[in-house]
Amino acid sequence: MKRTRPPQAGRHRAGFVLAALLQAALVASPAAWAAGSPAPITVQDDRGRSLTLAAPPQRIVSLLPSLTETVCALGDCARLVGVDRFSNWPAEVARVPQVGGLEDAQIERIVSLKPDLVLAAASSRAVDRLQALGLTVAVLEPRTHASARRTMESVAQLLGRPGAGLALWQQADARISAAAARVPAALRGQRVYFEVGNGPYAAGASSFVGETLQRLGLDNIVPASLGPFPKLNPEFVVRARPDIAMAPQASIDEMPQRPGWATLPAVAGRRWCGFDAPTYDMLVRPGPRLGEAADQLADCLQRLQAARR
Repeated sequence: MKRTRPPQAGRHRAGFVLAALLQAALVASPAAWAAGSPAPITVQDDRGRSLTLAAPPQRIVSLLPSLTETVCALGDCARLVGVDRFSNWPAEVARVPQVGGLEDAQIERIVSLKPDLVLAAASSRAVDRLQALGLTVAVLEPRTHASARRTMESVAQLLGRPGAGLALWQQADARISAAAARVPAALRGQRVYFEVGNGPYAAGASSFVGETLQRLGLDNIVPASLGPFPKLNPEFVVRARPDIAMAPQASIDEMPQRPGWATLPAVAGRRWCGFDAPTYDMLVRPGPRLGEAADQLADCLQRLQAARR
């Protein structure tokens, strides 16, 4: 469908509305922070920018599910006044207004919610516009275990809970180690293909998913040199001949029909892990549920080993 540009008059009106909403937001924020006299908070985000807040934010918009989950895991779900449409955990998030996604964040709606902090990914198109309107935007986009650890602590500091993010990471890290200990010895060193989305895209060795798989003792068929989530030529997977395949259940179901895939050891031997939507969401979000995700992977590997006996 061909896109049409909005008429000039419409854009001017939109700008007026945004300015009015922003003014209301800036007036309202100090009142929300009036309780007590907390010390200013300064945090450096993933752009290297220092953000200083006069006090812990009380009205937060989160535009990334892993950031939403981190806020809630730190006990501050109640401070969320807006989330992206993909944020769906924990259950309390369902009560929070949705404000679009990475590509189509609803700028006017976000401003109307009067946030004193917006949490966003670097890839969000809304960041520059929201900042131009005077909102405080923290860009935090975890892509590895190390950056997930750093992000959890950055969010905790922004919330006025320094140290709580590191504790959250330590819990996840310990659970990943426990999951690794449950992986059957016979499966260690097996070559795995983890599919994300369609295309197919894959979780490479340099991604947080790849790091978890490595800690579980598996060998990723997608090297780190291809990037964290590269789009692959299906022939690449055919040539790599993975021993184990992991993907959303719908992708697993269609793998035997893909040209050349029926003979792959993972497919011919049904040595695969198919995940339902809630589990898959957890697996591909670098947030506080990384440990639980490792548990899901270890559970599947134990089932595969049991089926071999």
